[in-house]
Amino acid sequence: MDSHEPRPLSGAQWTISAAGHEAAIVEVGGGLRTYRQDGVEHLDGYATDELCPGSAGQVLAPWPNRIRDGVYTFDGRSLQLNITEPERHTAIHGLVNWASWHLIEQRPDEVTIGFDLPPQPGYPWPLRLRTRWSVGPDGLRGEHEVTNIGVEPAPFGFSVHPYLRLPEVPVEDIALQVPGQTRMVLDGRLLPVGATPVAGTEYDYTEPRRIGDAVLDLAFGQVTRDDDGGSAVTLRGPDGSSGLRIWADAQFGWWQVYTGDTLTGERYRRSVAIEPMTCPPDAFRSGRDLIVLAPGDTWRGVWGIRPGI
Repeated sequence: MDSHEPRPLSGAQWTISAAGHEAAIVEVGGGLRTYRQDGVEHLDGYATDELCPGSAGQVLAPWPNRIRDGVYTFDGRSLQLNITEPERHTAIHGLVNWASWHLIEQRPDEVTIGFDLPPQPGYPWPLRLRTRWSVGPDGLRGEHEVTNIGVEPAPFGFSVHPYLRLPEVPVEDIALQVPGQTRMVLDGRLLPVGATPVAGTEYDYTEPRRIGDAVLDLAFGQVTRDDDGGSAVTLRGPDGSSGLRIWADAQFGWWQVYTGDTLTGERYRRSVAIEPMTCPPDAFRSGRDLIVLAPGDTWRGVWGIRPGI
């Protein structure tokens, strides 16, 4: 009889800590399970032995968000991905968020993990993924590298899916600021059918605005860049004193904001998913901001969370 200890649903756990900041990284999906500072939870995470809910903290590659019917054409060939969101008949959130990532290097304040994505029907290009998670006085940082280890160019997009929380502040009372000047217009399957400016509309969050009863599951583009080429989304409490800043470097030109309205139970509108994305939904079909990785090429992107703004 096998006497091994049962494995938690999220697999091996790697905890990193420094300067009062602590995060837990998981084997299943290679993502971020928890992040706290001085005991205050900044993420709507999940338990060690819980199936990751709502893609919380997951790494999304080689595409973020949805692909219509899982069908796309690249380099003259038509490809069909597995349908992973049956209710909307889409392929959602890539191919690595349930994979078993492995440990490469660990120190008290950082951990580097990796996964080699094998070629497969629907995505016949092998990729090597590496992520270095770290914490320090400035907060949490994710540094990602993806290398095309095959012999053909590969279509590619990337995102991460953290849910942010402010202590004892309900979603409706959060003041949200998003640097996107446009938003994707969606159909009933949450797939894009166009883009439109946000100025003067209910979707204009270029200045901090209370979320209230707004229902958001939107990609914002044409972002206003900081001096270093990156951009950031901020969440603040009603008194303006507590807040979080989620930032991303110049590789990320889109921000997805999701207010958790389709989640059930306690997670319903308990936190806001803020996702830096390299491309909008359905980019494999539209080609909009799609990255093409040449054989041997490596894409690198960095993002992080800074509490106490």
